[in-house]
Amino acid sequence: MFKHEKRLLRDVRVEKPNPQYAVLLQEQLGGANGELKAALQYASQSFRIKDMAIKDLFLDIAAEELSHMEMVAQTINLLNGHDVDHDGVSVGEIESQVLSGLNPVLINASGDPWTAHYVNVTGDLCADILSNIAAEQRAKVVYEYLHRQINDKYVRETIDFLLNREEAHNALFREAFNKIKDTGSNRDFGVTEDSKLYFDLSTPGKFFEAPDPTAPSFENPRK
Repeated sequence: MFKHEKRLLRDVRVEKPNPQYAVLLQEQLGGANGELKAALQYASQSFRIKDMAIKDLFLDIAAEELSHMEMVAQTINLLNGHDVDHDGVSVGEIESQVLSGLNPVLINASGDPWTAHYVNVTGDLCADILSNIAAEQRAKVVYEYLHRQINDKYVRETIDFLLNREEAHNALFREAFNKIKDTGSNRDFGVTEDSKLYFDLSTPGKFFEAPDPTAPSFENPRK
């Protein structure tokens, strides 16, 4: 069961409309590293998780990602202003001006529609958590790029909040991985001599030695 609270997770504002920047922000609404992708990926992964604590974590973060999506959509609304105007979006995505009446629909910054192909679900908890850590890192990178391209102090405050929440999720997923790192695909196959070879196929020069593989883990982010 999900419950919708009518207030935003955090209020959003803009100094003034900026339709061209609204186009850029669409990436975090309907893009491959956006909030909808994260919400549906974590929710979908949770369906087969037997560890109730980790299942709960996935669903909590998925629900928060939906609230992030709501914040992004409202910021896009404010940036688009009240009237359709093609002059405000001279390049890139213009669907909002000609198809959706400024509604922040589920498309990325290039106008491509959101797709379930963005969602990664393997059924293996180790692989899925590592995928989620990477997803949070990629989302941080996109928000960092977005932050650099706007001077609106209120939009920057929103992006800073969202970026830091992605970091919180990243730390929580790392902590969850440490709890299950010796299970699933991390122990299904033994380490053989084949895993300890390094094929130096780039010449001249050799910069890495043969690996000594161990199960991946992360430092406890709370320490």
